[in-house]
Amino acid sequence: MPQSIPSRMQAVVVHGPEDYRLEEVDVPTPDHGELLIEVEAVGVCASDLKCYHGAAKFWGDDNRAAWAQKGVIPGHEFVGVVVAGDRKGLDHHGVELGDRIACEQIVPCEECRYCRRGQYWMCGPHDMFGFRNYNGAMAQYTLVPINARAHKVSHELKPHHAAYAEPLSCALHAVERASISFGDVVVVAGCGPIGLGLIAGARQKNPMTLVALDLDDDKLELGRQCGADVTFNPAKDDVVARIAELTEGYGADVYLEGTGATPAVGQGLNLLRKLGTYVEYSVFGSDVTVDWSIISDDKELNVLGAHLGPHCWPAAIKLLEQGKIPVEQICTHQVGLGEFQQALDLVADTSGASVKVSILPNK
Repeated sequence: MPQSIPSRMQAVVVHGPEDYRLEEVDVPTPDHGELLIEVEAVGVCASDLKCYHGAAKFWGDDNRAAWAQKGVIPGHEFVGVVVAGDRKGLDHHGVELGDRIACEQIVPCEECRYCRRGQYWMCGPHDMFGFRNYNGAMAQYTLVPINARAHKVSHELKPHHAAYAEPLSCALHAVERASISFGDVVVVAGCGPIGLGLIAGARQKNPMTLVALDLDDDKLELGRQCGADVTFNPAKDDVVARIAELTEGYGADVYLEGTGATPAVGQGLNLLRKLGTYVEYSVFGSDVTVDWSIISDDKELNVLGAHLGPHCWPAAIKLLEQGKIPVEQICTHQVGLGEFQQALDLVADTSGASVKVSILPNK
């Protein structure tokens, strides 16, 4: 390993729910086909927060086994510079030493039924950076295995802006799932990092009217900057009634849910027209109960899920590199690795103090 790469580094290590610790660990040495990157920035995701707080999706309950693992370094929204790796790894990913890359969250096995069918984002084992079997990027360095999906990113972007490619690609996949048409009225719930990506992506589809919803008026303004035509605050507006006014009483054609808040689910079902489309992206911290007869007998809705950002990374990176996304306003807070708890707390703060929070491990 080159002399400039240290043997030890600082990293956040998961010891269990609400037990994340900053520790000194060995800098990993890349094996055959692996790359080592020096981490420039790692975004803190709402799923990171829910894992930290012990959500059943990650740590299991009476109905499911734990999926997340102890001893793993968290952080899946990352960008870094390739500092070591052999020819096999460099050629496989189409990069050279010194290139900046961002990696998709999942590390597909390439062997299961889904991977063999090209549906790699639904890989059976579902190993992911920062959660399961692969260390993430809340560390000064991290390994990129050969099965990872890496994408080159311009060095001209600020690191925390480049790291926004991960949530943006996820949002674009949800938009793709919605099959938006030019004449549609599209409603996006939430103006957080995912919701703003949903708005920006939906804007690229050019629907007739794009509506953004959020409880924070400042974030609604960000929604406008990302392309929303109309904004409503559910704390001040009867959103279902306002959408009905916009649509001659019929309701919206498409609803994209990006808040992870349980009331947003029923809100979406109620404001959609008959035969409308509901796309759910969020990770929820608790169970959600709705009247399923709205989906079936009342409206015959198309209800779709969306997971990760398959095939959307090049488009997300292009939008960022072309300056089409107001990332200066979205990426509000950057802290050092030693302040990782502050970063988690900022994401947890519902007062609207932050939008996108990032950690700069080598700051």
